[in-house]
Amino acid sequence: MIFSQDYQRSVEDVHTIVRHAKLDFNNLTNTAQAIYYPDGDTHANMGNLKLLEADDHILEQIRAGKSVSFKGALNEKVVICTESRTYEVKEAEISNSLLLVPRLQQAQATSRSPIKSPKGGVNTSLDSSTEEMGEDAVDSIDTIERKDVVRIFHDYFECRQVKPKYRKIIDLLRLTKYSGPENEHLVERSLLFRFRQLLDTVQCSKEEFEEGLRKYRAIEIEDRIRMLDNEYEYRAVTLMLALIGENSWRLDAIDKATTVEALEGIVPYDVVDKIFDVYTEPTESGRFRYREDLVCALFAEKILQQGLKFHIDDFLTTWQETLPEGFTANEKYLRGIGIIDREGNVPCVRGLNEADLPNNLLVRLVTLFKTKERWNLEQIEPYIECFTTPTLGVTSILAKHTRSLVVNGTRIYVSKH
Repeated sequence: MIFSQDYQRSVEDVHTIVRHAKLDFNNLTNTAQAIYYPDGDTHANMGNLKLLEADDHILEQIRAGKSVSFKGALNEKVVICTESRTYEVKEAEISNSLLLVPRLQQAQATSRSPIKSPKGGVNTSLDSSTEEMGEDAVDSIDTIERKDVVRIFHDYFECRQVKPKYRKIIDLLRLTKYSGPENEHLVERSLLFRFRQLLDTVQCSKEEFEEGLRKYRAIEIEDRIRMLDNEYEYRAVTLMLALIGENSWRLDAIDKATTVEALEGIVPYDVVDKIFDVYTEPTESGRFRYREDLVCALFAEKILQQGLKFHIDDFLTTWQETLPEGFTANEKYLRGIGIIDREGNVPCVRGLNEADLPNNLLVRLVTLFKTKERWNLEQIEPYIECFTTPTLGVTSILAKHTRSLVVNGTRIYVSKH
């Protein structure tokens, strides 16, 4: 190492400083550590070092040898991802300079005196008074160890847990939607992503990424992650549901092998197999049942065309009639894909898919209030919750960016401007 100074501090120098500072030798340990500031070259060579404030979860991941990675493209803010969480990274200033000194010893490691040795794992050398220690216990500094500062920090990276950023999944996979093998020649192969490629691109952890794929019903086809074309997905699921009546199955006794075999030659095996996994859940009997929420939402999306309004009674009637026997249309299944407006002269339903809204909070709020002037919490929550954090909820976001009023005991949110 190239030292920053030629001068080497001696034991006599330390004794002189102690006397000038009017410190008591009885309260000092045997070894003094002399700190030397780095020269320009040493400091420059350590320029790639950064301080990161890590919470308990990040520390546990690092200590366990698990993946902790930075993610972010040129036009994106950097995030840190563990295997299960995503953190926003911001640069923060330190009010005082912070010195990085390798192998700097704590007080208990710098004393040879039994009186000043740690008891029960706690160093007490600086807690004893001279009266308690007596004249014979005076312990003079007799060793100097040089400690070089390798870098001086004036800022650090602070982390704040955030919701996973799923928008990129949608934006990238929409370009290559799967609409059957007969249309694959129209797809630009260079735009297809493998699982790992897409995971490395999207700003979220692996667990959150897998959850995002399930949320947007993306499946793996021929080693590539694909979203299904809406019409193709609706047709495939409709064919699968038709088998319930044909085979007189109970709703909780759906047979997967029979379903996949029945669609052979109509829908590729891998596609049917993956769609079945998305839309069903296992039962105690070892068979499967279709998830009512996903099936009902799919049929609602088919009816709700973007920009069109439907009278609420007409919509609910049509929706229920299109569903297979045993499935019940419920307004809660419209969460994030449609809104019900009962405040106008004619109560209506319109399609509004969360995935189609702007990714900027303020721009999204402007869009929402243009679509509907007044929102209650239950209505607006699905469109805002992606901006929440563990310490910032939907109500806090709305309190900051909207005006609220109470109408008939219900809190209503309106635009601030």
